[in-house]
Amino acid sequence: MSYERELDVAIEIAESAGRLTLEHFGTALDVEWKADESPVTVADRGAERLIRQRLDEAFPADGQLGEEFGEKTGSSRRRWIIDPIDGTQSFIRGVPLYGVLLGLEDRGRCVVGVMCFPPLSETYSAAVGGPAYRNGSVVHVADDVRLSDATLLSSDIKPDQYGERFSDFERLLGRVGRYRGWGDCYGYALVASGRAEIMLDPLLNPWDIAAVLPILEAAGGRFVGWNGDPGIRAGSGIGTTNALFDEVCGILRVPRQTP
Repeated sequence: MSYERELDVAIEIAESAGRLTLEHFGTALDVEWKADESPVTVADRGAERLIRQRLDEAFPADGQLGEEFGEKTGSSRRRWIIDPIDGTQSFIRGVPLYGVLLGLEDRGRCVVGVMCFPPLSETYSAAVGGPAYRNGSVVHVADDVRLSDATLLSSDIKPDQYGERFSDFERLLGRVGRYRGWGDCYGYALVASGRAEIMLDPLLNPWDIAAVLPILEAAGGRFVGWNGDPGIRAGSGIGTTNALFDEVCGILRVPRQTP
């Protein structure tokens, strides 16, 4: 099945929402704190409202799941998954590495993904069966990099985020060439475009990864949760090149999923 129209529309919608976020980026913002202690601003809510409205117009039968406004059931077996600002902590501090994420799940499979980084004027996109793009140019993971030369990224390095997995993280840290922080969705974009090789997230929600999965896989990469689940409900994430996948998962003691 082709998803060309869905991909084109998703890019247009994500970039429109990205322009809305730029109206607030770098300004004095009132920040609210949700029950899970994550921040939210008028830009998060405004961007999600815009995305939902545009999706209603383009694909009225599809369901929607968003970080800020929950789930809307559709009549099709498809669902759009929305993160209006992934990396709100970056956004409210004026760091230009936040992204607008929009993914399409069809019968439980993530088939379209768009990651728009408004301050950087970068948009990553992919649909299942096709290549991954950055601003229309094909990107691919760096499959020729050995673990000892690899760049490892993560969104957080605090031991309490990793729990009993922190010792595994430290073991991997000792095996790679270098470590850099400030990941969020941009870490996965760096892996997909060959500018880093491993991205770790100890905690993830479905809207954090639904857009990332099709892009990373189309670019030749792999994704799995720390529990071995390759889907968006794993609650955590490891994104890496295909060449390093087995080695990284072995060091992190990721259980193998049986077919």
